[in-house]
Amino acid sequence: MTDHVHDLAALREATDRLLSATGKLDDAALAEPSRLPGWSRGHVVAHLSRNADALVNVLQGRPMYADSETRDGDIERDAPRPQVEQLADLTASADRFAAAAAVPADWSRTVTLRNGVTDSASQIPFRRRGEVELHHVDLGIGYELEDLPDEFTAREIGFLTGRFTGHPAVVPTDVADGTGRRWTTGGGAEGGRVVVRGTASELLGWLSGRRDGSALTVEGGALPALPPL
Repeated sequence: MTDHVHDLAALREATDRLLSATGKLDDAALAEPSRLPGWSRGHVVAHLSRNADALVNVLQGRPMYADSETRDGDIERDAPRPQVEQLADLTASADRFAAAAAVPADWSRTVTLRNGVTDSASQIPFRRRGEVELHHVDLGIGYELEDLPDEFTAREIGFLTGRFTGHPAVVPTDVADGTGRRWTTGGGAEGGRVVVRGTASELLGWLSGRRDGSALTVEGGALPALPPL
């Protein structure tokens, strides 16, 4: 069972790391490209601020975003702001999410996210943590997949393999790290079972589209090509 209280505490720690790192950037650094194609670091920070507010909407029973155009437009609007404004917004939006999550509620209820995706409310803190941790890496400022807490990395691998389970473009696939942990995914495409092995950080990089999988070993066929998240 998901422990949303634990996840909120872990999210606070991840957010503090992100805020500390963002506080060390200047306007020029924020304007530089991030690791996400077409996005500056300012785009990444703006997305994280607007995502926090969007998840407040989810917790409070409103649509996550008005529509995709509004979501994208808000990010483009906010991306060029000076660092002091970006940092203040990132801090305030994180505080708004924390305040919304502190309100007594039925955490077992079903909530609706973007594109009609539904989930338990108890999963929202971990989903937000995934945004914070992975986009911190995307900033390209010294925080790498290898720096992520192992507990987070293992859970995120489980989350991503779950998303691809039964996908019609992915053959049956076993995913294993060097500690004996194993996950299964795919299965919707025809083909023999493939086993992908590597460190947890490299597996996460491949599953999240942040690394090409060249550091992984594959048995039973080629490395599966994963669809975009």
